[in-house]
Amino acid sequence: MPYRIEVNGKRYTLDLPGDTPLLWALREGLGLTGTKFGCGRGLCGACTVHADGQPVRSCSVALADVANARLTTIEGVDELGARLQRAWLEEQVPQCGYCQSGMLMTAAALLREKPKPTDAEIGEAMTNLCRCGTYQRIRRAIHRAAGA
Repeated sequence: MPYRIEVNGKRYTLDLPGDTPLLWALREGLGLTGTKFGCGRGLCGACTVHADGQPVRSCSVALADVANARLTTIEGVDELGARLQRAWLEEQVPQCGYCQSGMLMTAAALLREKPKPTDAEIGEAMTNLCRCGTYQRIRRAIHRAAGA
């Protein structure tokens, strides 16, 4: 059964099984490779995208479950996402870079909900894993983007 989805403001029809993980529908079906595969179990957050503005782990969400949602990937970030990307660079967050798109998507959802988050709120929201351990830089970048 074909599924119609909206990604980054564009509508697509994908002829994939409904139980296809959203991650693979995005990467393989649409060629949007900014969303990364990390653990495949929804634990690390490398695959985080937005569904109706809320962060979701795309490796753990079936295509059929988001057919009516507005999806945003790292390729479709708005000004807030761009501001976060600049703050990421200014704070020298990226090292290996693998977790960055998921981290940025989670941070953007946080700043939409809480434009001036506290350290505790950042810690609570940012459950993504960073293999390089740049958590302090991530926190500073989020504060920088919030203050911009």
